[in-house]
Amino acid sequence: MTIARQDLGRKGEAEARAYLRRHGVRIVAENFTSPVGEIDLIGTAEDRLLFIEVKTRSSDAFGPPQLAVHRRKQRQIVKAAEAYLAAQRRSEVACRFDVVTVTFGRPAEPPLIEWVQDAFPAEGVRVW
Repeated sequence: MTIARQDLGRKGEAEARAYLRRHGVRIVAENFTSPVGEIDLIGTAEDRLLFIEVKTRSSDAFGPPQLAVHRRKQRQIVKAAEAYLAAQRRSEVACRFDVVTVTFGRPAEPPLIEWVQDAFPAEGVRVW
C-alpha cells in the first residue's frame, strides 16, 4: 500500500471516529489486530459492542466504498471480533457489525460520511 493511500486511510478513520463520537459512540479500541484480522474501530452504544470497518475513498469513481467490504472481508472481521471478545473474556455481549464510509471530494468541502449500522450479521454474510 502506498504512503498516500495509508494517509488517506488514516484521515478517513479520524473523520469516522469524530463522526461516531458526535453520534454517541464511545470508542474503546482502534486498529485491533489479531492473527486472523484487524478491526478499525471498536465502540459502544446502546448497550452494544460495535465492530466498525472504515472504508475511505477520494471519490466514488469506482462505486460506493462499502462494496470493498466483501464476503471474505466480512468473515475476517467476524473472526477478529471473536478474537477480541476472547481476549477481553467477554462471551455474552450484544454485538453489531457496522461500516462507516468516508468519501473525500473537493478540498474545500467536508467529506461525505455514511454510517451503515448492522451492515452484516455474524452468522451469515450480507452481499451489497
